[in-house]
Amino acid sequence: MHRRNGIPLGIVLKTLGKVYQPPKTFLHFRTPLDLAVAVILSAQCTDKRVNIVTESILYPKYKTAKDYLSVPREELERDVHSCGTFRMKAKHIQEMCGLIIERHSGKIPRTMEELTALPGIGRKTANVILSAAFDINAGIAVDTHVIRVSQRLGLTTHSDPKKIELDLIPFAPRKEWRRVTTLIISLGRDVCTARKRACIRCPFAKKCPSSLVTGKKDLAKD
Repeated sequence: MHRRNGIPLGIVLKTLGKVYQPPKTFLHFRTPLDLAVAVILSAQCTDKRVNIVTESILYPKYKTAKDYLSVPREELERDVHSCGTFRMKAKHIQEMCGLIIERHSGKIPRTMEELTALPGIGRKTANVILSAAFDINAGIAVDTHVIRVSQRLGLTTHSDPKKIELDLIPFAPRKEWRRVTTLIISLGRDVCTARKRACIRCPFAKKCPSSLVTGKKDLAKD
């Protein structure tokens, strides 16, 4: 475990819980399949853009795994084009749908091992699916916001998402793991941004080991 003299995670959660009331996930979905598709599209794409594409194009058109397989790959590529890397994402979506039909009767599985065996689904996205779609806390989803904010708050010295997850897990009860992700993301989007962070508005302005208010070095740039 690698931590600096940062703010205890329990205090981070308690403080942020008074400031933000985030949803289970920032991706909009109706079903576990919807969420699995959305998390594939979210790679190197904003949640805002993904939500626009899923709600305006995909969800009205595709209801089941068979629906995604019923169209030519080129058509699905056009549908997801604005999310970037559209060829790879369309490929992963159709391959995932083929496998869940073959192995899971067309349903999204509920275990980390089964999810991460699907194309386009890594540990972070599997954590999102399990927690948001099934209320299963198998781990802490670590995205770019969680990486940046955790480093700045001194919760970790690592850059690898898996190692950061291992640093965070011991300091939050399992029932809080989903909130770790959504609350830290909320802070990362609101004030602790990648550029021009607004430390003066941060509830940890005077205690954060990366605070501009106290003239500290940005630990996210080590």
